[in-house]
Amino acid sequence: MIWRALRGFCRTGARLLPCPLILAALHAPAGAETLQEALVKAYQSSPQLNATRAGQRATDENVPQALAGYRPQIVASLSTGLQAVRNVLPDNTVQTATLKPWTIGLTVTQTLFNGFKTANSVRVAEFQVMSGREALRNTGQGVLLDAVTAYMNVIANQALVETQRSNVTFLRETLEIARKRLAAGDVTPTDTAQAEARLSRGLADLNAAEVALQVSRATYAQVIGSPPGPLAPAQTVDRFVPGERQAVIEMAIRQNPAVIAATYDVDVATTTISVAESSLLPQVSVQGNINRQVNTDTTLDPPRTSQASVVGQLTVPIYDGGLAASQTRQAKELAGQSRQVLEQIRNQARTAAISAFVTNEGTKVALAAAESEVKAAGIALAGVRREAQAGQRTTLDVLNSQQDLTAARTRQIVGQRDRVIASYTLLSAVGKLDVRTLGLNTPDYLPDVHYHQVRDAWHGVRTPSGR
Repeated sequence: MIWRALRGFCRTGARLLPCPLILAALHAPAGAETLQEALVKAYQSSPQLNATRAGQRATDENVPQALAGYRPQIVASLSTGLQAVRNVLPDNTVQTATLKPWTIGLTVTQTLFNGFKTANSVRVAEFQVMSGREALRNTGQGVLLDAVTAYMNVIANQALVETQRSNVTFLRETLEIARKRLAAGDVTPTDTAQAEARLSRGLADLNAAEVALQVSRATYAQVIGSPPGPLAPAQTVDRFVPGERQAVIEMAIRQNPAVIAATYDVDVATTTISVAESSLLPQVSVQGNINRQVNTDTTLDPPRTSQASVVGQLTVPIYDGGLAASQTRQAKELAGQSRQVLEQIRNQARTAAISAFVTNEGTKVALAAAESEVKAAGIALAGVRREAQAGQRTTLDVLNSQQDLTAARTRQIVGQRDRVIASYTLLSAVGKLDVRTLGLNTPDYLPDVHYHQVRDAWHGVRTPSGR
């Protein structure tokens, strides 16, 4: 879009630079990196996104940890030591020995009922996983939007640098003309001084534009993961978003990942109440035990002892100092807090959607106005220059007209940048800024793959990735 506007600027007739020179400087060459390609790099290499993915994989482990409550607990034991023995036999004979007994045992404990604590803990863990997935999706949207902003800033700043260079070239030509006319007696020294002052200002503006370009290039390298090369023009994504304001608001409330994550957080908090209440209910378990004790002194009777037992246990909580009751009350308050947070996030999503929609519509109007202004300012500059050559206009008139054109061009470039960024911001507000919607040429990260790999894992300390 920016390149197209620059070509239109050439057609105005303003001699900032010959049109072929401008196009040679700004036209994207074959093989230039597209916005889609830059988004793929950011999506694949973002440390923030990769860190959030790792955090989500850690959250997945909450589910098998909760499911462990359904499974038996098996403990093996081995003990050994020294034992001094002194026995008085029936004939009053004293028998002494120093033994080195050892005992090996195996205990299996199975919980049969724990007040539905395990079932509710599993539900809590699953809700945490779902909330984490939406938080991950929200992070992904932020990374992609940052990448779009970085990409468009580089393109816009490149165009602004070329605009300021063209302006400096024009001002130098104007100063030379003023000096020649001063030598011929056609103008006063004031005209030359005005041209020199405008040139100095133009050089300062060029320096500021070059500094901004370098900063944007550094930001690009940080966000995308590699320094920018030649960049291709970018297009808006309005086609993925409803054209009606109310439809945008409804989509944002329904699909914004922050809202969905907060909804799951309410489920987490509500179910945690049941987990806390389980401590007030009876618990039933069964325990099996087998052990074998061996004495090193075979003269003792018996040298070996084996035992096995199966015991059922019922525990009924009577009073724990008020701990369980306090935890239950606390869980209820946290559930109320989560509902308020959900309502707050919904309001924020609604406001963000309205703001993004209005801003996106506003950029359309601003860009159209800037393009018309550039065209009119170019025509005006050409006319003022002809009149100045005929002695009907002063050097100041030419300088002012050039300044108006440069300012219009700056607003047009900024407007084109804002137009693209605003469309992506709106897409993010409705929760659709993702790999699938944009059709990016990269595999989408699927968090449910890791979840199913670990959910029913009974043993093993290696992660699915091999760590």
